[in-house]
Amino acid sequence: MFNHEMAEKLKLIGDRTRLTLLGLLKDKEWCVCDFVEILNISQPGVSQHLRKLKAQGIVKERKKGQWVYYSLNVEDKPYIKAVLEKLPDTQTLLQLLKEDYKQADCD
Repeated sequence: MFNHEMAEKLKLIGDRTRLTLLGLLKDKEWCVCDFVEILNISQPGVSQHLRKLKAQGIVKERKKGQWVYYSLNVEDKPYIKAVLEKLPDTQTLLQLLKEDYKQADCD
């Protein structure tokens, strides 16, 4: 069972968009509206990726008013932490994706 569960989670993060989302989440939580702007994909598209990651327990959400903020939930998943350690830090990733990005004020 453990190997099957690990394989499913690793398969899930094999998607480029989901891996990018996780890379951005390495250092802080983000709102969906930020991901829409950074990745230049629709809000439903971003939400679908995050829903899959949440269903596998890789991310968690926190609601604040009308906004939902996401953060990593990988403390008990060392194999995912090992993958994330190989990704660029959030600032480097942001510069690669969208140089002039200013975080949205969702509050």
